[in-house]
Amino acid sequence: MSSQPTTYLTPEEYLALERKAEFKSEYVDGEIVAMTGASRKHNLVVVNITGEISQQLKGRSCEAYCNDMRVRIPSSRLYTYPDMVVVCGEPQFEDKEFDTLLNPTVIIEVLSKSTELYDRGKKFGFYRTIESLAEYLLVAQDERHIEQYVRQPDGGWLLSEHRSPEDTVKLTSIQSSLELREVYDKVAFSEAMRNEGLDRTAS
Repeated sequence: MSSQPTTYLTPEEYLALERKAEFKSEYVDGEIVAMTGASRKHNLVVVNITGEISQQLKGRSCEAYCNDMRVRIPSSRLYTYPDMVVVCGEPQFEDKEFDTLLNPTVIIEVLSKSTELYDRGKKFGFYRTIESLAEYLLVAQDERHIEQYVRQPDGGWLLSEHRSPEDTVKLTSIQSSLELREVYDKVAFSEAMRNEGLDRTAS
């Protein structure tokens, strides 16, 4: 029995379907990829980050969105939903629906087992082509660990890692910061992970 052929959609067809859909899907080079549900830890981390950053952006010309703001990668046929995205200055949208952002300043992804390799590799490669993007954060949910990538003047990206509860991630592009203690508030780690965190703090 032959397999069913893959159906490829234009970006316009994808958007028309997505705006009516009950569940979100990403668009990758003509194909629709259904998004899976997030874990409790994943949701806690996203809510903690959103709360911390949103509070610091009050009264400023920056906007923060989580989960439901779609981002289009202009240089590729990709529409995706970051866990959190921040834009400073005038936000640019694809059309008058105002639901597809084109010029993010910061993108934050909370890692999961099913998407970690993609978030670190191919997706980050797509994100790097966005001219407005200044910082990219990968946040672990099963351990206290944040990887921060910052665009350099020569176009390269500088990586710094943060693991201690006392660490603070400084997001200079949006003049904000994240304390790891707050990012992981109410997130329970295994006993081994807690001991490792204490060892790192003491060293």
